[in-house]
Amino acid sequence: MDPEKLSSGSRGKPIRCRAAVSRKPGEPLVMEEIIVAPPMPHEVRIRIICTSLCHSDIIFWKMKDFPGIFPRILGHEAIGIVESVGEDVNEVTEGDTVIPTFMSQCGECADCRSTKSNLCTKLPFKVSPFMPRYETSRFTDLNGEVLYHFLFVSSFTEYTVVDIAHVTKIDPAVTPSRACLLGCGISTGVGAAWRTANVEKGSTVAIFGLGSIGLAVAEGARLCGATRIIGVDVNQQKFEIGKKFGLTDFVDPANCENKSVSQVIIEMTGGGADFCFECVGLASLVQEAYACCRKVSVRTHPSTRAFNSLASLS
Repeated sequence: MDPEKLSSGSRGKPIRCRAAVSRKPGEPLVMEEIIVAPPMPHEVRIRIICTSLCHSDIIFWKMKDFPGIFPRILGHEAIGIVESVGEDVNEVTEGDTVIPTFMSQCGECADCRSTKSNLCTKLPFKVSPFMPRYETSRFTDLNGEVLYHFLFVSSFTEYTVVDIAHVTKIDPAVTPSRACLLGCGISTGVGAAWRTANVEKGSTVAIFGLGSIGLAVAEGARLCGATRIIGVDVNQQKFEIGKKFGLTDFVDPANCENKSVSQVIIEMTGGGADFCFECVGLASLVQEAYACCRKVSVRTHPSTRAFNSLASLS
């Protein structure tokens, strides 16, 4: 059906569409028809045009205990078109191209107005199975059973409903398969370097883990003007990929002989890296990232230079 005709005829009404539903932990997703309710005040209904898979989706798909909850519609990296809006929504209108985000941005609280925080106090982040303002779902299956939300996005469906605080309008010319990544991994990595660490021009950066987030950190550091960007990973092929994102050096922990990675980096840099990022999520690597931070003045404790890349652009 033509999307424009669907929008004009479905505004304010439930939409019947297809979704990939996670019924049980670890079992294959089930493609089925569902009902998506119209948006409530401060909500937006979005036609998803492209979505990607994040490892967080897999983690929650496998969870047998809360916050794993089923049946659920997973997915939180996406791009879509606004199909309709609820009352009190002025930021976007029907037809706008948007990215749904799992981090809220009310734009009103002190933290949203601050350049030093991206953690909204009005709508704090939590792993909720419902919409943030109403604690209810907008999804049901054809038998009337409630289908739970995931990270306030749920993009493994043709249509979803998202709170306006979790919606960002973007340029429609951006390639959808690239833009959908901005909802999670890319903003996490780039934002960690750019907004949280505020990487300085001419500095040296060390990145532990060169997955999508680690590579995004490299890109953020490059954009900030870092002169030397050192990548640490057990997969040597990541270095060639990483060069496209600004990596200048590579350390393979398996080839450090009897030295720790932090020792190698300290020797490479003549005292340590100016900024260190841990992008894997292992306590041992966090310790290594901290250990290879360059010692700075009393005013700036070295721990302020080691970052677990959990920041975002917003």
